[in-house]
Amino acid sequence: RLAERVTLYSDPQPLFFKYGVEDEIAKIYSKRVPLRSGGYLVIESTEALVAIDVNSGKFREAADPEESAFRINLEAAGEIARQLSLRDLGGVIICDFIDMHQERHRREIERALREALKKHKERAEILRMSRFGIIEMTRQRQRASIVRSMLVDCPHCGGGGLVKSQETVVLETLRAIQTAA
Repeated sequence: RLAERVTLYSDPQPLFFKYGVEDEIAKIYSKRVPLRSGGYLVIESTEALVAIDVNSGKFREAADPEESAFRINLEAAGEIARQLSLRDLGGVIICDFIDMHQERHRREIERALREALKKHKERAEILRMSRFGIIEMTRQRQRASIVRSMLVDCPHCGGGGLVKSQETVVLETLRAIQTAA
């Protein structure tokens, strides 16, 4: 009954490669997530919590550092929600935004993060941003995080690091061969 929604993809270029899905999958493994503005996020996930740090990177407007921080934080709020969904991260999450002095800017970032998270089916509770730019939140997780399903504990360092699972390596290799062919 849903046959009219399905379209056969017959382009010789692999679908994942054509639409940049491979690049997005690669970003899931990375701790550092670039923002369009030149800033970036650093996402560290532990067993107990997820820490997300917002950095300005190259983006600076000398004329108004407050406005600069606000714009990067606003972009970061949307990307944080996106990354939480992509990586299926949950539990206690601490977001360290760039410091802003104006209360209205802090409240606007909170609102933007809440709005971005409303689009997801997972329930999230967000506390108000502190004077130091910290937002604490909890987020429900539907399944094991995507990183945990694609990576395994490193057998050589006693589980201190992660390596790609055999299945992940095989799938990446098959897609690379298909792209090259």
